[in-house]
Amino acid sequence: PERSLGVALVLPSVNSQGMGLHLKEISKVTPAGRHAIVIMDRAGYHLEKELPDYSNLTPVHLPPYSPELNSAEQLWEWLREHDLSNRCFDGYEDIVDACCNA
Repeated sequence: PERSLGVALVLPSVNSQGMGLHLKEISKVTPAGRHAIVIMDRAGYHLEKELPDYSNLTPVHLPPYSPELNSAEQLWEWLREHDLSNRCFDGYEDIVDACCNA
């Protein structure tokens, strides 16, 4: 956060292809001479052998059954409480826009 670097994708589904796209974007924004650590839970699509390897990033998998260590879980909880719950959406594009604005 102190370097104002980050990557987020809004995708229609969660799978290894989407995870591969996310890793590609993380690799692209990682400055030359730096190395990114990508902390992941053990979701099946995080463990796929087909995920691309990048020389400037390393995935680190959390221990099984430890959602309290996963910062993404805390982010989703905050988004649900503040931006994405108790709303009616006009359709798919409205949902994507709400996620991007959040």
